[in-house]
Amino acid sequence: MKKMKEIDIHQDVDLSNVTKKAKGTLKDFKAFATRGNLIDMSVGVIIGGAFGKIVTSLVNDIIMPLISLATGKIDFTNLFIAFDGNYYATLEEAQAAGVSTLNYGNFLTAIIDFLIIAFCIFFFMHKLVVPKKQEETAPATTKECPYCKSTIHIDATRCPNCTSELSQELSE
Repeated sequence: MKKMKEIDIHQDVDLSNVTKKAKGTLKDFKAFATRGNLIDMSVGVIIGGAFGKIVTSLVNDIIMPLISLATGKIDFTNLFIAFDGNYYATLEEAQAAGVSTLNYGNFLTAIIDFLIIAFCIFFFMHKLVVPKKQEETAPATTKECPYCKSTIHIDATRCPNCTSELSQELSE
């Protein structure tokens, strides 16, 4: 067996260079972490996670029971297909038996959850954040002289700066 080369851990190491690099890296990380966009995004992710929990609770605890009531007390969490061909009254019963299941009721709940979140984001972005459309701009009252490029009144037939005669097509 080949013997490994021993490393002398007591050899002289220039720690000042290592310290400078560590401080530089720490400084770079601090500049990255405190940039406005990163902090805004972090706050958005945290608020989004909390908002997601609220919407999930809204769907599971309020909307789905109302839908179940309207559809004859169907419990969406117990809408599944057991792949062993047997009947199970609940999803928990099938999972306790170790049966693979296709949980389409949970999927329907997740779709409703997504649609509510998407609607809330759309409403927030479309109605609250996007600035309102500006009123129509007033008709132009000036035009540019094709010769000297200065700004002149829209009805001018002669440029007051270069005294060039302007054609009627330009003024219309």
